[in-house]
Amino acid sequence: MHNTEEAEIGRDPLGAVRRWIEEAEACEPMDANAAALATVGADGMPSCRIVLVKAVEPEGLVFYTNYESRKGRELATRPQAALTFHWRVLDRQLRVEGQVARVEETVSDAYFASRGRGSRIGAWASRQSEPVADRVALAARVAKMEARFGTAAIPRPIFWGGFRLRPARIEFWRRGDHRLHDRLVCRAEPGGWTRQRLQP
Repeated sequence: MHNTEEAEIGRDPLGAVRRWIEEAEACEPMDANAAALATVGADGMPSCRIVLVKAVEPEGLVFYTNYESRKGRELATRPQAALTFHWRVLDRQLRVEGQVARVEETVSDAYFASRGRGSRIGAWASRQSEPVADRVALAARVAKMEARFGTAAIPRPIFWGGFRLRPARIEFWRRGDHRLHDRLVCRAEPGGWTRQRLQP
């Protein structure tokens, strides 16, 4: 990572996050916006899963889920999380850590309306993270919701919506020869972002 790029990242780390995702979208075969989301339960046990980051805004990174899912409950109890992107084809990794809060209802409404009808039905049918007897039982729930809504508009369930992770720390990582990787950390401070290089 050369000095010009370091300075640019340091001035606008979230803009750099957006650029890195856009550059990954140009060469990754699918889901360049996929990231591992780490949360912590009330018992202190961490958990991690892949989510799709749907927006990078000046306020943070946005993803969507069922608020009653395991991650939704964990974020309600402990509203801190970490996201990690990895793009092997680019030899890059991004780590983002910070506080998490629900997005505005209007934002969740707009994104839900943009989803395919099947995905909207699925959001109603699935009690995410809860046990289910088998796929037949799940299919029956889907059929029930299809019959309920028919050809009518499908509103967003109150238990489904977005979270926004407001970064406190962002690490930009690039692979280096002989495992001498480039690591640049940006931290949000009251006066703006600070920048620091780390040893690999």
